[in-house]
Amino acid sequence: MRAKAFQKIYCRLNNITKATCTLDATGVGYEEMAYVQGRTAQVVKIAGKSVTLQVFEGTEGLQNDAEVIFTGRAPWLPLSAHMAGRFFDAFGAPIDGLPAVEGREYPIGGPSVNPVRRKQPSEFIATGIAGIDLNNSLVSGQKIPFFADPDQPYNQVLALIALRAKVDKIILGGMGLTRDDYLFFKNTFEKGYGQSKIIGFINTTDKSPIEMLLIPDMALAAAEYYAVEKNEKVLVLLTDMTQYANALSIVSNRMDQIPSKDSMPGSLYSDLAKIYEKAVQFPDGGNITILAVTTLSGGDITHAIPDNTGYITEGQLFLRRSSDVNKVIVDPFRSLSRLKQLVIGKVTRKDHPQVMNSAIRLYADAANSKTKMENGFELSDYDRRVLQFAEEYSRNILAIDVNLEVEEMLEETWRIMSKYLSRDEVGIKQEFVDKYWVES
Repeated sequence: MRAKAFQKIYCRLNNITKATCTLDATGVGYEEMAYVQGRTAQVVKIAGKSVTLQVFEGTEGLQNDAEVIFTGRAPWLPLSAHMAGRFFDAFGAPIDGLPAVEGREYPIGGPSVNPVRRKQPSEFIATGIAGIDLNNSLVSGQKIPFFADPDQPYNQVLALIALRAKVDKIILGGMGLTRDDYLFFKNTFEKGYGQSKIIGFINTTDKSPIEMLLIPDMALAAAEYYAVEKNEKVLVLLTDMTQYANALSIVSNRMDQIPSKDSMPGSLYSDLAKIYEKAVQFPDGGNITILAVTTLSGGDITHAIPDNTGYITEGQLFLRRSSDVNKVIVDPFRSLSRLKQLVIGKVTRKDHPQVMNSAIRLYADAANSKTKMENGFELSDYDRRVLQFAEEYSRNILAIDVNLEVEEMLEETWRIMSKYLSRDEVGIKQEFVDKYWVES
């Protein structure tokens, strides 16, 4: 890294840890970028003249006389319409073998959108997955995570949603991806979209985990460009936010900060909120919708990462494997979209809320019947019928490999209910029963 005129240069480090270094410096700003012996770094703490830098590539091999060059500016990303179909690293440099993008330099990590510029989300985003569209409808401008165990196919689900969602741009922020995961996303999107929709910012496992701290900001800077400048509908996919939080923990621990719950930094809530609150519906039509993966340790939803995430986001989508059909489903009991009421029965068909509620109630009855069966109690005729309903409902509706339009989901749910239950047992308004009931 060659210094430019007027850049501040220092040659004395006071302290070096595995992820950070500290020096005395003046006139620098919080989040300002710097180079430590050619390695990219960022200001994370200022106490008087003492400035702490997190070094993204790690500090191994650095000496106390390492040269530090401050750039005088926070992180930025060159943005233009030519980014579509491209993949970049955490610093915005191409990793797809194509030339660097030239465009207007856009600051990353800025504040969320002023509330007066926000419009209440009201546009339905169809994903083709009934566990989402039918039971937990996704709305433009929403922020919602997938909670999943590490062995669940959450990246495949994100890819499926991206291929089916009717949006203008897909921005992928991949953190701690294996090389195979990166190639899976790249090949899947290129086959599905060509070069028109996808933009990826990728941190792979062969890179420093600290680098992934820039990935969400890079992805959201690109999303803001297309939503604001181009008035486009943008879907941002972030995977895996647990990896991101673990990287935050590494840096905070190396700075001797007192850890909070589960060894996470005390700033975890605000660090996550800074990302999720970038989801927005603009009055002019552009929007940013965020789907993020949060992997769970042993299914523990009370861990600090999912716990804080749940306070910030508008619900969650919970993946689990159904033992009844041996397929991964979107769990109807542990999933929730707090904005679905803005679109179901309004943007979608009028019977949607009634069908959704009835099907989940019957599914809950089946869970109770299964408990009775496992404990050796005698099953009633109704118990046996709701168990049959639940199995077919799981296989034909809830499974993530089922791809249906919303009206097809409704018709299929009506068919399954009609097959095993009477008109009175479904508890749906008579006007809808008269119109949609399927005589067996």
